Amino acid sequence: MHQVELRFDHASRASQTHTNLSAIRQSSTGLWVAGDETATFEHLAWTGDHYGAQRTFSLADYVSLPAGPEDEADIEGLARADGHLWLVGSHSLKRKKVKSKDPEKAAYRLATVVREENRFILVRLPLHGEVPGPGTVLSGKDNLTTHLRDDRHLAPFLELPGKDNGLDVEGIAVVSEQVYIGLRGPVLRGWAVVLELRLDDAGKGRLWLREPYRKHFLDLGGLGVRDLCPDGDSLLILAGPTMDLDGPVRVVRWRPGGKRQEVVPEDGLETVIELPYGVGCDHPEGLVRLDDGRLMVVYDSPSPARITPAGGVLADVFTI
Repeated sequence: MHQVELRFDHASRASQTHTNLSAIRQSSTGLWVAGDETATFEHLAWTGDHYGAQRTFSLADYVSLPAGPEDEADIEGLARADGHLWLVGSHSLKRKKVKSKDPEKAAYRLATVVREENRFILVRLPLHGEVPGPGTVLSGKDNLTTHLRDDRHLAPFLELPGKDNGLDVEGIAVVSEQVYIGLRGPVLRGWAVVLELRLDDAGKGRLWLREPYRKHFLDLGGLGVRDLCPDGDSLLILAGPTMDLDGPVRVVRWRPGGKRQEVVPEDGLETVIELPYGVGCDHPEGLVRLDDGRLMVVYDSPSPARITPAGGVLADVFTI
C-alpha cells in the first residue's frame, strides 16, 4: 500500500470537502470526487506527483435541484460509463445530532428528523472530455424512494433516518444499461441490499425508470454497502457498518448473475482486502479500481496524519 495526495483549493477546504470525501471515480486525466456536505462535485488532474489543479462544478448548473442550488445534496456515489458521469444522493432522512449535555435539549434533538430534498437525486451528466454538459435527473415527486413505497422489504425503512438503519444510498456503479445502487441501510438480518435500475431520458431534463427495479440481497456479515465500483464483469463492494461505528471495513467482489433477484450467501462473495480504519476517524468511504489495476480508497473524517501541509488529503492505493 502507498499513499497519494489529493490537493484541494481554499474554497473546498473552507467547506471541508477534503475531510468529507464520499465518492471517487477515475477520469482520463485525473479523478472525479465529491463530498457529502455540498451540492458540488470536483475534478482533480494528475500533476505528476499529486492530484490537484481543482475544478469545481455546481450541480445546479446542470440539472434542476428540488431545494435549489445552495442546499447540500449529500452526494454519496459517483459512476462514469459510456461518456456520462453519474451522481447519487443518499436518499436518506437525517436525525439531529446531540450538541448539548442538557438532557432536555439533547432529547429534543434526538426526536427531530429532517428531510432535505436535494438528497433525493440521481443525476446523469454527459461528459465532453472532462467538462460536463446539461444533464438529466430523477428527483422530486418521482425520486427513487417513490418507487419503493410499496416494497415489502424496503418500505418500512423509508421513514427512518439513514443512521438508524433507514434507507441510505451510498454507492453507484454503471455497467452497460444496468445502474447498481448500493444501500448502506437497511441491513435486513445481516443481509445488505443492492438495487438494479434501468433508466432512460424522459425529456425536459428528467430521467425515468423504464422497467421495474430489481433487488439483490448479499450476505456481507451484517455490514452495509459503503461504495460500489465496476471490476470487469464483477462489482467491488466497499462493505462497512450501517450505523455510526468505526469498523470493520472490507472490499468484496460480487459477480452479478443477471437474475431478476439474487440472494448471495457469504460463500458466493470473495473478500478482496480488509481495510484499515481509525477510531473516530479514517472511515473508508469511496473506492475506485484504477486503470492499472490498483485500488484507490478515500476516507471520511481523515486523521490529522492524512492532512498535508499543502491543504491536501492522502488517499490509500492498494495492489490487489
